[in-house]
Amino acid sequence: MHMADALLAPAVAAVMYGATTVTVGVSVFKIKKENDSHKIPMMAVCAALVFAGQMINYTIPGTGSSGHLCGGFLLSAILGPFAGFISMLIILAIQGLFFADGGLLALGANCWNMAFYGCFLGYFAFWRPFMKKPGRVKIILASVLGCMITLQCGAFSVVLETSLSGITEIPFGTFCALMQPIHLAIGLIEGVITAAVLVFIYEARPESLSLPKKEGERQGKLSFRATLIVLALTALFTAGGFSLLASSHPDGLEWSLFGNAEEGYAENLALDEENFGYVSEAADRASSVQDHTSFLPDYNLPESESKAGTSLSGIVGSLIVAAIAVAVSVLIRVFRKKENTAA
Repeated sequence: MHMADALLAPAVAAVMYGATTVTVGVSVFKIKKENDSHKIPMMAVCAALVFAGQMINYTIPGTGSSGHLCGGFLLSAILGPFAGFISMLIILAIQGLFFADGGLLALGANCWNMAFYGCFLGYFAFWRPFMKKPGRVKIILASVLGCMITLQCGAFSVVLETSLSGITEIPFGTFCALMQPIHLAIGLIEGVITAAVLVFIYEARPESLSLPKKEGERQGKLSFRATLIVLALTALFTAGGFSLLASSHPDGLEWSLFGNAEEGYAENLALDEENFGYVSEAADRASSVQDHTSFLPDYNLPESESKAGTSLSGIVGSLIVAAIAVAVSVLIRVFRKKENTAA
């Protein structure tokens, strides 16, 4: 659901950047009040895991479309909504800058559509209410419902943002009728994947989830270090190996816009992939920046179709995301200590 710059008018993109910036500010303010030494390594590993998970598109049977993990709900269930949102921001920024996945002008909108709903709506409307008395069944229900509903909200936001941008070749009603059902199916599968990860952590180390304190003290089957190692290895194997198994079908957004008639499926809006949407100087500048920063465009070596490039992209991207997540966490802690000392 990474939006391209052509889907947004500069004014709409600016508003979404503003909304995302405010959310980042609130999130940093909230994180500075926390004092959890385990959060830094968990944030690094989980951000890398979500980055890797987003590389694997899974086929939606009978549609010619595919979907991939968004990860906002998963991160908020582990890290809380504020650290989860910052982690998603890091992931989406790295994807846009280094892998040309999603436009830079559209980064604010992508953060809102893919991170805000999963992290905040998912956490406060589903995860926290269900986890008052946690258990495996409740984790599964919260994950499936949370992912499905928050992905519906993100998909609708994409439709609304393109409509507000005045892109006449993308009619609101038709676009909405395509986006909502396909992302309902994508959200269902994401919910199952999310539930599997969260149930594992719940059994292995419940204190690593964002749970009521008394439940977080329940004895798990693995140490914190062992749990981190399992998640880190999962991220590396997913990024470097399982990513090679990703579906070649277009994702839900691309499928809605361009269809998949080449493989015998619907044309949908049948837009021209090389010439559609909103043309603006701001988008051209953002694209120029992206051309210089994306050293592994489309998760591959430049001008190469080698599968080795996909594996390399997954591993390198996961490591970069993890490193930046650690750096951001450390910086926040440093500023918190300075403020406490000054006070």
